[in-house]
Amino acid sequence: MEFFCYHRDRAGSTALREALNDEHLAYMDRFADGMIARGPTTTDGGETLTGSVHVVDLPGPEAARAFAFEEPNYQAGAYRDVLLRRWRNLVGRTMGEYAGGPEGGPRYLVLGLGWRGTGGPGIPAGQGGLAAGLVAMGPLLSDDGATVVGAAALVEAADAAEARRALVADDYAAVEVHDWSFGGRPAAS
Repeated sequence: MEFFCYHRDRAGSTALREALNDEHLAYMDRFADGMIARGPTTTDGGETLTGSVHVVDLPGPEAARAFAFEEPNYQAGAYRDVLLRRWRNLVGRTMGEYAGGPEGGPRYLVLGLGWRGTGGPGIPAGQGGLAAGLVAMGPLLSDDGATVVGAAALVEAADAAEARRALVADDYAAVEVHDWSFGGRPAAS
């Protein structure tokens, strides 16, 4: 089962997150085989951490809760809240398979919260290269996976306004756009 996990940082926790980075990476290494996408959200041109996104395939809801709440930054109090939802990969690839690779950008996390559309979220059509810029995208689902409650997209776009178009705004009570970048261990040189 695929899950979307977004840990939002507590104000002023950047130093704590930086101090725990090695522990965080070691923890995430345990889930490498199921990792679809991951990376930090930031502000100030990437200078200030605001959260941490992980889209991961896990055995079930209990494993997903353990993944989210046993994470070292969460345990140390770096996060103010956690959005954890079942998810379905509409793009059908991992961020490692994304043609744009780890370099490139700018990139964004687009969250649609409070689904009020019909059917379910889909890949944007007729918007130039936006669909090609999707790193990962899928609906946020109820615990049983039967009901759409929102959507999450990781997208490479010219700017935040273009990234926001990955989701049809009228289908959600609220749409958030966050600067996002590929995460994980730096590639060996």
